[in-house]
Amino acid sequence: MVAITVILAAVIAAFVFGMGPPEQAPQASLRASATTVTATATDYTGIKLEHQGGDQIVLDSATTKIVVDGTTVTYGSADADFDAGETVYIINTSTAGVMYVDATKTNATATGSAMGSTGDTVNVKIIDTASQQMIADMNVRF
Repeated sequence: MVAITVILAAVIAAFVFGMGPPEQAPQASLRASATTVTATATDYTGIKLEHQGGDQIVLDSATTKIVVDGTTVTYGSADADFDAGETVYIINTSTAGVMYVDATKTNATATGSAMGSTGDTVNVKIIDTASQQMIADMNVRF
């Protein structure tokens, strides 16, 4: 009888103190491909990221982390809500490896540099920061 009471108290305490199921990352179908972007009137290679369906992804540093070949991408002027049917671009804004997400393919203020040359492959990872789960892991070939 004492054992049943102790087990029941432990189960109730687990629910009261928030030991419920872990958070889930958004489930979405994403596609990444090489594209050409324009920075200061010069064309450079970049990454086109398309949301093909599924859950909405919030594009801000507190919610989602984007990593391209080990470099964390910062967020530019992209709308924070990335819904099915929308497209954003990952642009390399300098030779120092600073990249950011933008809703357009033109970045007039960036010095710009190529993200890859013909034959190169870069890895793009999108991670949900709350759950630390992978939303997408894609390779882009230029």
